[in-house]
Parts: sequence; structure tokens; C-alpha cells
Amino acid sequence: MKIVVIGGSGFIGSRLVGRLRQGGHFVVAASPSTGVNTVTGDGLPEAMEDAQVVIDVANSPSFDGAVAWDFFFTSCHNLFAAESAAGVRHHLALSVVGTGHLLDSGYFRAKYLQEQLIAESGVPYTILRATQFFEFMGGIAASSTQDQIVRLPPALTQPVAADDVAETLAQLAVRPPANGRLELAGPQPYRLSDVVDRVLAVNHDERLVISDPSATYFGIRIDERALIPGPGQPFIGAIGLDDWLARNHLQTA
Repeated sequence: MKIVVIGGSGFIGSRLVGRLRQGGHFVVAASPSTGVNTVTGDGLPEAMEDAQVVIDVANSPSFDGAVAWDFFFTSCHNLFAAESAAGVRHHLALSVVGTGHLLDSGYFRAKYLQEQLIAESGVPYTILRATQFFEFMGGIAASSTQDQIVRLPPALTQPVAADDVAETLAQLAVRPPANGRLELAGPQPYRLSDVVDRVLAVNHDERLVISDPSATYFGIRIDERALIPGPGQPFIGAIGLDDWLARNHLQTA
């Protein structure tokens, strides 16, 4: 089966492309570096030729709300025009658990727009909302640090490993479209401050991490359950925090 991975050279995309190729699929790793640009439309018709599945794991070049809105709006319209012309049978996209609860953020409003455009495209689709990646905990810490103190809201999170995100996407690629949203989380919930503290500690980062009810998440107020899956049965990743920390320590030691 021919599968096009939009953002195929990126953080999740490179992991996903490898898994799909190991599964015997013909995979196009589509990105500007390979001549496929969803914003300009360059290379899209050629990439889509004979493709059965398109997986979009590309992200906005900026978390600025206006930039993200323009990126997702333009990319989606170009993608769906090319997919419809080529007869693509399944559009699979990666999104974020809690997007609907984070709309005070311009970036998450743009992600929600992306989800709406997917649902309205006419192309059969699946949206996989994943929780925060273990690999992104350092970025969350950086966004919340002042004077060597990391202040985080007392929210729950159920973080997942990037490898589990790629594996789940690879599995969904060969299933029928859900025509709806699915969710993926890691094996266990934690307080956001607890998991960030453990990730920083394994990297010998001495910043103090505290749970502060007045703290924000990327500049917005969130409630305790905004970052965890909703009712239903989410996919659960295989890699827990302890295993991920052990692997990360070995890779960086």
C-alpha cells in the first residue's frame, strides 16, 4: 500500500516512516526537504498519485496563534484538494488530547480548526489525539521557568512516548477510517509537576519544580483534567515513565 506521510522527516514522522516501511508499505516521506510543501502546494499532486492513505503529522512552524492558523488553514485546503483528486481513501491526522479545552490558546484554536477542516473535507478520516509526549516535558518546563523555578498548574497528565505515538499511527493506517476522534495516552496519570520534575532530574537539571494553582499552561488557565483523555477507552501506550526515563538516561549518559 502506498502511504504518504506529511511531515515525514520530523520528530514523529521519521519514526512513523520507518515503521511503515518495515511493514512492507511504499511510503513517501513528504516534507519541504523532499520537495513536497503543503503551504505552497508544490509536489502534492505527484506525492498523492496512487496513494491510498495520507498521514499528517506536520506541525506549524510557530506556536504563535496567527501563524499556526494560517499554516493549518492553507495546508488543509491544499491537502484535501490533492487527496480528493487522487482518490485517497483515508486521511489520518495527529492532534492533541484536550484541544477542545485549550481554546484560550491561539495555537490550540488553530489545531481545533485543523480538526474541523478534516471532518468537513469529504475524505474519510481518523483523528488521533495524543497526550503530551515524554520528550516534550523539557519544553513544558522551559515555558514555565522563571528564576530557576518551574511553576506548573496542578493538572493531571498521562504522558506518552513518541515511539508509542508512531506505533499507534502505523496501526491505524491499515484500519478503516474511524470518521471521528480517537485518543492515545501513556500507561499512567501523573501530576504535571511530578512528571516534569522526574524528567528534569534524570538530566541532572536542578531547577525547582512546584505545583502552583495560579500557574498557567503555555499562558492559559487549565482545569485539573484538561490534559487527560475523556470518557471512553483510549489507546494506551506500552512505554511507561520508568522505562522511558531509563532509556533516556542511557541515551544521554
